[in-house]
Amino acid sequence: MTQPYPGPQQPEPQQPGPYQPQQYYPQPYQPYQPVLPRYRPLRKLAIVSIVLMGLTVVAAIVQSALLWSSYDDVKRFVYGLLSEEEIDSGIRSVAGTGPLLNVVTYLLMGTGIAFLIWLWQARENTEYLHSPLAPRPPVGPPRGLHRRASGWMVGAWFCPIVQFWYPLQVVQDVATASEPTEGAARSGRMRALLYGWWSTWTGFWVILLGGGTVGLVGFIVWIVRLVDAADAADATGDYVDIYDLQDFMVRVALAVNIGFTVATVLLILAGIAASLLMLQVTGWQHERATAPTVQDVTPPPQYFPRYNGPNFPSYGR
Repeated sequence: MTQPYPGPQQPEPQQPGPYQPQQYYPQPYQPYQPVLPRYRPLRKLAIVSIVLMGLTVVAAIVQSALLWSSYDDVKRFVYGLLSEEEIDSGIRSVAGTGPLLNVVTYLLMGTGIAFLIWLWQARENTEYLHSPLAPRPPVGPPRGLHRRASGWMVGAWFCPIVQFWYPLQVVQDVATASEPTEGAARSGRMRALLYGWWSTWTGFWVILLGGGTVGLVGFIVWIVRLVDAADAADATGDYVDIYDLQDFMVRVALAVNIGFTVATVLLILAGIAASLLMLQVTGWQHERATAPTVQDVTPPPQYFPRYNGPNFPSYGR
């Protein structure tokens, strides 16, 4: 006897267990797309930086004028010639003009941030200008554009010791990589702008920090000497002669005023040189980025058959 065909068997349901294998589905293939360099205009950044530099210079001039206008009051205060009302008025004046005197610091910070953004973008633009995507790709073998890595664009200004020459090298390399013709960044005008800017900017910070340190140390020394003189007078019962100490403090105040005035002059020169330098580099990059694309004008080789040559085969009829 034949047995009936049971038909297709259904798979037995799997019992849930502690481990369930995961189903992995292959992802569609996505080709690698490299990040290509591109050009970004720098004119707006340059204008913002130049405006902030101008405001910083104006604030520094105002602060220098305030220091000189209060010099006579400082001398009278040191020599004890001010009345209590004048002292109270001076304290209120200092408390009211304190925020105004700090404007230079705030503007310097804003100028530095704007300049670093411009410098960073200018370096990235040089990568585009020296790539095959540029309207006029560089001719010849590739060469190193920058002596320092991109991280030094910011770190060079804050790292001790190297901050005296690394920032100059960074700006020099950006200017050289942006030049429209070879040797333009090494011209006398550009060298004067680069070294003039860097020397005045470095001198400004050296005098500013040095003058502030001298003023603070001088004030501390004056207080210490005054306390020592008072203790000696108490021990001997003599009169405290603080005339020499007063002269010393007045000389310190005069040195601070002169130092800040010289620093302000250096800041003005540094701002002018930096503004001209930024405009020059910005113009060079814009000129190269917007130049017409260089096309190959060499005519393709053409073949002109010669039907009357001696080697041309002839067929008789």
